[in-house]
Amino acid sequence: MLYFTGFSVLPPFIAWGVAQAGDATRELIDPQSTQITQIYGTARSAGGLRRSEVVLGALASRDVGMGERPRQLISYIAPSAPATRRPAIGCEPFLRPEFGFTPNWYRAAVGVDFGARWHADPAYRKETVLAMRAELRWRFPGTAVGGIDRPDAPLDLLTGVHGACVVAGIYGIPIRYAADQWPTCEHRYLGDEEVDHLQPPDLRTNPFFGDLLRQVDWIAAEEGKVEGYLNWQGVLNTAYRLRGQQLFCDMLETPERARHLFECVCSTMIEGAGRLHARQRTSEVGVDFFTVSNCLVNMVSPARYAELLLPLDRRIAEAFGCLGIHNCAWAADPYLDHYATVPHLAYVDMGLDSDLPRARATFPHARRAIMYTPMDLANKSLAEIRQDLTRIASEYAPCDLVVADIEAGTPDERVGAFRGICGELSRGR
Repeated sequence: MLYFTGFSVLPPFIAWGVAQAGDATRELIDPQSTQITQIYGTARSAGGLRRSEVVLGALASRDVGMGERPRQLISYIAPSAPATRRPAIGCEPFLRPEFGFTPNWYRAAVGVDFGARWHADPAYRKETVLAMRAELRWRFPGTAVGGIDRPDAPLDLLTGVHGACVVAGIYGIPIRYAADQWPTCEHRYLGDEEVDHLQPPDLRTNPFFGDLLRQVDWIAAEEGKVEGYLNWQGVLNTAYRLRGQQLFCDMLETPERARHLFECVCSTMIEGAGRLHARQRTSEVGVDFFTVSNCLVNMVSPARYAELLLPLDRRIAEAFGCLGIHNCAWAADPYLDHYATVPHLAYVDMGLDSDLPRARATFPHARRAIMYTPMDLANKSLAEIRQDLTRIASEYAPCDLVVADIEAGTPDERVGAFRGICGELSRGR
């Protein structure tokens, strides 16, 4: 079995001490010491792990007669992209912060134009990604913020393309682009008859999906590997982009209509991601997981979620064999028991108002995460932030702390202070 990181292909065990190991051990470890050096740098910059802890965490992930370690996903925010997930490496810090900044932050910092060209022209996008990574390295040296601990080649030129509008774009919903914002969908919603007769698009001939594959081909030729992830969103999120608020009436008054729309969206998500993953594998990048974004789930009762949406989340999990659930920053309590029935669950996040001890007990094997809001980062005192993180460490960790959507004007020192507190609490546990 291989673990696919999305940035390299690693065995299910990683070791750095080749020179110190005996002959028998050398047969069991990866001789590419640069990989463990990179991993060590990531772990150290994120939370202060010692190199020996990296080895122990890596070796613990191989099957040594005690069962294979459950797969986990962690948060990943590429420069200017919405948050998504990537595979864990097995030695993450006790409190692992992941920071992300809005397009407006990057436009103010380095003048990037995130209009339609950014999403359609991978050559232009490469120029801007390099500029954004250089800015992050200047502001946050020696850290893993924005993935700057990894080399600039091959670059991830896929994550963030079309923002959260990929599936809606496949269905023909017009997308609006802006110089300083993520893309949004126009409010051109499907009518009753359009929904009733809706069929999943043929991705072999779909122009929107075809353009995405054209970009993938360019990235493969330019970078050698197609790193990164598209944001496929979740069934409910995309169905709302297609139907608007009428969707919630459908779920109550004409549930079969809502079910049909959900089925179409789910089928397109699975097929589209499958085709993209197959193309990425030809460039020696393996992606064998999926993330669903349930940002609107708090607008649906737990019973209605269980009836109409949970079966589709379960279907996606079975299709890919590894799933992350993004619950957004809401309290996840009403949905925890339903999420616990999803197979192959490797990641789940939620807001700070959730019942954290219950969540930790409910998901002992999945990587857990807190969506820590950018408003709290900017406006709370450092004492209040420390209090929050101390509580999280006590009631919920080990976990990620996802500080996404940081806006222009937030002092860089806030990021450094937050990261420093995470490191202190991780080392002191």
